[in-house]
Amino acid sequence: MKKMMLAAVVAALTVSSTAAAPTMAAPSAVSTPSVKACTKKWEVTGKKVAVRMPEDSKPVASPDSPVVRYLHRGDVVTSCIEALARTWSGPAYRKCGRGGHVWRIVRGGQVPATCLKRL
Repeated sequence: MKKMMLAAVVAALTVSSTAAAPTMAAPSAVSTPSVKACTKKWEVTGKKVAVRMPEDSKPVASPDSPVVRYLHRGDVVTSCIEALARTWSGPAYRKCGRGGHVWRIVRGGQVPATCLKRL
């Protein structure tokens, strides 16, 4: 009885695997969806804001991370990604007159989100 059940299961798996096997067709022109470019613009509200690069292999910058360059009030940057630096004791940084934990990822590094305004 067990041999018959095992044989039935093996036969069913063999039939289903051959039926599900994809057939190789000639390559055709397939249009891939275009990836949207980042279009979110942010204006710098702080007087002079540092763009910081996270140290070593850390994913998020900190207030003492190395400075890559500076942005000045009125500069416009593009950013669609943010990095979160959560801490138990309160805000991760205090920049541009406010505390926060969100860093906007811009060209060259990361900027505190409290120093940016969405356009």
